[in-house]
Amino acid sequence: MRLAVLNSGLGRDGPGLLLRDIRRDAPDVLAVRDLIAAARPDVLLLLRIDYDLDGVALGAFAERLAEAGHPMPHRFAIRPNSGLATGLDLDGDGRLGTPDDAQGYGRFAGAGGMAILSRLPFDDAGVRDHSGFLWRDLPGALLPEHQGRNFPSEEVFAIQRLSSTGHWQVPIVTPAGTRLSLLAWHAGPPVFGGPHARNRRRNHDETAFWHHLLDDALPMPPPDRPFVVIGNANLDPSVGDGIHAAIRNLLAHPALQDPAPTGTRPGADGADRTTAYWPRGPGAMRVSYILPSRDLQVLDSGTIWPDEGRHALVWVDIALP
Repeated sequence: MRLAVLNSGLGRDGPGLLLRDIRRDAPDVLAVRDLIAAARPDVLLLLRIDYDLDGVALGAFAERLAEAGHPMPHRFAIRPNSGLATGLDLDGDGRLGTPDDAQGYGRFAGAGGMAILSRLPFDDAGVRDHSGFLWRDLPGALLPEHQGRNFPSEEVFAIQRLSSTGHWQVPIVTPAGTRLSLLAWHAGPPVFGGPHARNRRRNHDETAFWHHLLDDALPMPPPDRPFVVIGNANLDPSVGDGIHAAIRNLLAHPALQDPAPTGTRPGADGADRTTAYWPRGPGAMRVSYILPSRDLQVLDSGTIWPDEGRHALVWVDIALP
């Protein structure tokens, strides 16, 4: 089974615009489609794709993918935290209703959500959505400290969710009738968010959530094996912004294995080999991860790079027990 994760970059500036551009065969839509078709994953976590209530945009994209010769008929997407209005000033800038005042940064409800496309069916009864988990309820949460104007307030902490986009637990039904659980997430960036380092701290804790879940340190039970932690931590183990210990600790968790996929960035001399890169900035950074549980056998792994300026698709082949 081939698993893949891709930060598609297909998010738009307003509701309905993504569906319009899919129907118009916008160049970036076709580029993402062709990248996925080339990788031919059995299960794909697609990030930065706008959510709509009836899944119309996702369905239209799946149609484009089938037209390219790689049908993935099973789709899963639920409302993300991005763009979910709170009515509070979450970033302390003295204004209400800005993208930073949503549960997760977003200009509109559903902006930049997540979706799973699959050739295999989902076990809908086994889905667990942890996206409503409050940040303050995470053991050892690195909550922002109170600064001027008594911000952040207890009112903010009482409603502030941990997930910028979502934390999902989604079982896939394998051909043998067993279940493989995907633990999917897309953390916010460790930068911006005001002088109280809200985003930096939250980014750390969004990845730490999985460590606590696997350690049975949360109110919900840990997942049954086998499982795969898959998503984008917006965090490199050693370079760039952020509290790197969060992803290093997850990579070292005894329940997980790190296939460490490699690939050469287009235009590079071949010296840089890593899983995924931010397309711009001070250098190449690993931010997307596929971490199977240790009872799974990893057969192969790698990255596929699109045109310059886009994220790589990260893939891992596993043998099911």
